[in-house]
Amino acid sequence: MQTKPARTRIAPSPTGHMHLGTARTALYDYLLAKQTGGQFILRIEDTDVKRTVAGAEQEIMDGLRWLGLDYDEGPDVGGKFGPYRQTERREIYRHHAKILIDKGHAYPCFCKPDELEKKKRQEQMKRKENPHYDGTCRNISPDDAAKRIANGEAHTVRFKMPHDGVTIAHDHLRGEIKTENKQLNDQVLLKTDGLPTYHLAAIVDDHEMQITHVLRGSEWLGTFPLHVNIVRAFGWDEPIWIHLSVFLKPSGKGKMSKREAAEAMKDGHSIFIKDMQTLGFTPEGVLNWSALMGWGVAEDDVLNMKQMIERFSIDSLTASPAAINFQRLDHFNATHIRLLTSEDLAARLKPYFSREGLTVNDETLLKIIPLIRERLTTLDDCISFGGFFFKEDVNPNSEDLIAKGLDAKQSAEIAKKSLQILSGLSSIDHAVAESAMRAYVEESGLGPNQIFGILRVAVTGQKVSPPLFESMEIIGREKCLQRIQNAIEILEKM
Repeated sequence: MQTKPARTRIAPSPTGHMHLGTARTALYDYLLAKQTGGQFILRIEDTDVKRTVAGAEQEIMDGLRWLGLDYDEGPDVGGKFGPYRQTERREIYRHHAKILIDKGHAYPCFCKPDELEKKKRQEQMKRKENPHYDGTCRNISPDDAAKRIANGEAHTVRFKMPHDGVTIAHDHLRGEIKTENKQLNDQVLLKTDGLPTYHLAAIVDDHEMQITHVLRGSEWLGTFPLHVNIVRAFGWDEPIWIHLSVFLKPSGKGKMSKREAAEAMKDGHSIFIKDMQTLGFTPEGVLNWSALMGWGVAEDDVLNMKQMIERFSIDSLTASPAAINFQRLDHFNATHIRLLTSEDLAARLKPYFSREGLTVNDETLLKIIPLIRERLTTLDDCISFGGFFFKEDVNPNSEDLIAKGLDAKQSAEIAKKSLQILSGLSSIDHAVAESAMRAYVEESGLGPNQIFGILRVAVTGQKVSPPLFESMEIIGREKCLQRIQNAIEILEKM
């Protein structure tokens, strides 16, 4: 367990919807920071201007807050290490690029992109070589480079990778990673527009913001040796590097594609945080589920945030790929719904009823919580299990009103007898109503499923509902009697 306060960061690009991978990385960052009394930072890596999506940055901030991962520093809360958007840090990157040039670890490159692509890379591919920069500008003298820059010639800045020897980089999960330097490329650090690439910006920002642990996706393992060399070229201490396990699609074969994501959405699941919120998942369920995909604790552990903070350890993280299992998400979500107080659950359900155009009475809502809580997998399930409580009228399917083994006329007679019995009661208290209706079942010789089935559809408008007589008590005597009368009229017209 870490004892020194950790400074961690989540640094997403605002190029699309916030997804599960970002959420899990942010969670691990948050847990480590809180466990050690450190800070959790949000930094927006928005230098890929062409791919930036309007509203994506706000979606990231909203998503983190919905999950309960409140950051200590960030674009909208400030902090002494800002700015926290990379497009607002251009001069910082230019300054550090110049430091590397002056130290002989970087150089201006005047090669044009189309020249690199059309001529050199195609020629390399014909020779069955991996496309790479051939070092054309690597040996231009500093004086010549300075003259060309002074003349306004467009250029990038490239990192000068060592050609000999081996780069040994240490990942906390994977141990030493050795790469022959001759396999590494002179990557662009600063683009012609003055904006940095990830390779420069992330390294500079992590140092400037005093990040102690860099948790990021395993897709960065390919450029890990480059990043380590950049840190060492500056002469800085390295953070603890942790490349997290990759998520696989539910089949366990390959990453989730747009096609699989679309199919999951049809089944009421998503890998995007905004969708999960709309679909009725709880932040507690999403966090519990995602935490265990890559953290070596029991798969069935039900953990709240306090427990996760207490138990988290980067030594328990695993490098093994994790297949996304949406059934596990359903399990954890349903479990956390059951752990909520009635007041908390009622407050979370209310927006889903309102979304359906239903006017919710708070007193009634609290009454139905004990009836529907155990039936909810997602919060929006409240509509199918409780929407009828807040409707003036229900419109049952006429076929559903006919009991098994009976016809419409017989079912109508049962509905009339039920109406007669219930109308004669002083109250529709569930115990009183159930006792009277069970007595009717006994004397009729019919099954309870037949009589209660007709009554359930008449009163709730559906074949499946919470306990019938408890539901009727909440709906109220007059409204129940009116709904039964409506069912009789439907049956008599058949």
